[in-house]
Amino acid sequence: MRTSAGLLLYRHTEDGLEVLLGHMGGPFFARRDAGAWTVPKGEYEPGEPAWDAARREFQEELGLPPPDGEAVPLGEVRQTNGKVVTVWAIEADLDPATVVPGVFSMEWPPKSGRTQEFPELDRVEWFGLDRARTVIVKAQAAFLDRLAEHSA
Repeated sequence: MRTSAGLLLYRHTEDGLEVLLGHMGGPFFARRDAGAWTVPKGEYEPGEPAWDAARREFQEELGLPPPDGEAVPLGEVRQTNGKVVTVWAIEADLDPATVVPGVFSMEWPPKSGRTQEFPELDRVEWFGLDRARTVIVKAQAAFLDRLAEHSA
């Protein structure tokens, strides 16, 4: 079973609660919006604590240290690909312009023999909860609902 952990930043604004999501990088998601946004997260190996992985992956994906603050456990979800994702929410404000995303390599175009690098997340934005629900990976919408319950 593949496991992944991440941190969902949130902030309170005049317009209500907002969350920070990342648009998945690479050619498969380049022209997609719905279902192409995610909590900044990444895979980890058995034996590594999920909390440690969530903080490490935040640093790797956004190029910034994870913020301090109270971590609200939002539990886990199983995505359609079978991956189990565990997330914590932290109240923090982050300027998306300061993000320096990590990169990954893959063969592109397929069967070309050429390897290209792509950003893990090609952009990061703040979303109100209603808009976030329309763009986030479907299974991860549960994290938004759990955060809303916690913040009520």
